[in-house]
Amino acid sequence: MKKVLTMLLLMSALLPLQPAQAYGPTGHRVVAELASFHLSAKAKSGIRKIIGNETLAMIANWPDFIKSDTTGRYNHTSPWHYLDFPGHCSRAEFDRIMAEAKGENLYSQTQAMIAQLKNPRTTPEQQRFALSFLVHMIGDMHMPLHVGRDEDMGGNKIQVSWFDRPTNLHRVWDEHLIDFQQYSYTEYAHILHRVLTPAHIQKIRHGSIADWMWESHVLSDKIYDRTRPGDKLSYRYNFLFVEDLNDQLQKGGVRLAKILNEIFA
Repeated sequence: MKKVLTMLLLMSALLPLQPAQAYGPTGHRVVAELASFHLSAKAKSGIRKIIGNETLAMIANWPDFIKSDTTGRYNHTSPWHYLDFPGHCSRAEFDRIMAEAKGENLYSQTQAMIAQLKNPRTTPEQQRFALSFLVHMIGDMHMPLHVGRDEDMGGNKIQVSWFDRPTNLHRVWDEHLIDFQQYSYTEYAHILHRVLTPAHIQKIRHGSIADWMWESHVLSDKIYDRTRPGDKLSYRYNFLFVEDLNDQLQKGGVRLAKILNEIFA
């Protein structure tokens, strides 16, 4: 018993030294956990061969955690988390920008990870890498400011306050709104799952990855239109956007499952 107490005290003493993650990982875990409720038997088997007894929620945040790697091994993956567009652009302009985008980005690398998982010649290490990134990037593309605007780095340069604490618009959507719901990721995923009807699931599954990113971008315009630099955000902001937040988490989970079911069919 003494050893256990000593260990707990040591761990609690070390906690402040760890890099601050806040609640950013929660959204990705909600999407991954929700997806697990919609997987086919073949997909579950295929995923188990790659990650064993780990869950999708357990690997969902690895692509963010590796940003702390100081060796530079993963620096090339930084642009994989987003793709920026002009505000209120047309669908034609949106599609053109995606087609002409230079280098690797959220759209191109989502396709690349799907292809890698389908390729029977990929190594177990490559499969795990691709699965972790695919789970994460489907979550990213459903966070609307990951397909936001270049001039403010997807809302990172828009300073606001959240319940009187200084922050930025991107972080409000990455962390604060989700944290405000006061659920664990498992609770949140179960709540969102229980209200999904077969008709709603079928509707969510419809469309391509480009269509899904377009939906997120349209929502980003709504967010930009209703949020200004210096805004004091609190209960009213949650009231305005909680339905959109929940819709995006549901879409991310159901669509991730759709892609995984197709990969492992």
